[in-house]
Amino acid sequence: MKDKKERTRFKIKKISTRNRLSVFRSNNHIYVQLIDDKNGITLASSSSTEKNIKNKGNSKKEIAEIIGKNIAKKIMSKGINDVTFDRGKYKYHGLIKILAEAARSEGLNF
Repeated sequence: MKDKKERTRFKIKKISTRNRLSVFRSNNHIYVQLIDDKNGITLASSSSTEKNIKNKGNSKKEIAEIIGKNIAKKIMSKGINDVTFDRGKYKYHGLIKILAEAARSEGLNF
């Protein structure tokens, strides 16, 4: 039996041909990357460990919003407007939801 993350990714890859916006959340940090599954490469990434984000002293919710806006700007600067959101094993609430809504507010479509 497959775990929740594998089931989610299988459904995303089966249905969509868009690039995948993958989210990983640890206890301390949030990582987001845009993955091209056809070529197996990472096109853009952003995380809470970047110097311009981690030294501000913000709460986790504010950091999630900053990362969402940051990754959306990076992706759109590459000319990509449509992506598939891969939440992995996480439910769509809390920090994951804040990150996704911040990316949408910058103009990213998923």
